[in-house]
Amino acid sequence: MDDNVRHKPVHADNLPKPVGPYSPATVLNGLIFVSGQGATDPHSGSLSGPDVESQTAQVLRNIEAILHAAGSDLQHVLRCNVYLIDISEFAKMNAVYEKTFGKNRPARTTVAVAALPGKGLRVEIDAIAYTK
Repeated sequence: MDDNVRHKPVHADNLPKPVGPYSPATVLNGLIFVSGQGATDPHSGSLSGPDVESQTAQVLRNIEAILHAAGSDLQHVLRCNVYLIDISEFAKMNAVYEKTFGKNRPARTTVAVAALPGKGLRVEIDAIAYTK
């Protein structure tokens, strides 16, 4: 890696393993850019469940673990992008999202997509946060 590059990847043993040539997150100047996360449980390697509620909860746990490894947490999230297979599941996803974030209200975009990379995957979320 070039010595002039100031960004660094985030890695830890307890994080979900990327399914491609990318890092779970990258940090630059106190900002943490979290890659899109699916609902795979990092301990079992299996999808957390068939429904959007259980999957949203697991996605946010995955993001939280990545943020902890980077020196942050969900209360420091500034922005999220949410990708849903079925936009009619928005309210169900949103209820889990709201409960998980509590009083923090990151900026957010939610879109419906034709497919996600993983059999049975209903939701994917990425995030931008800052270090504590």
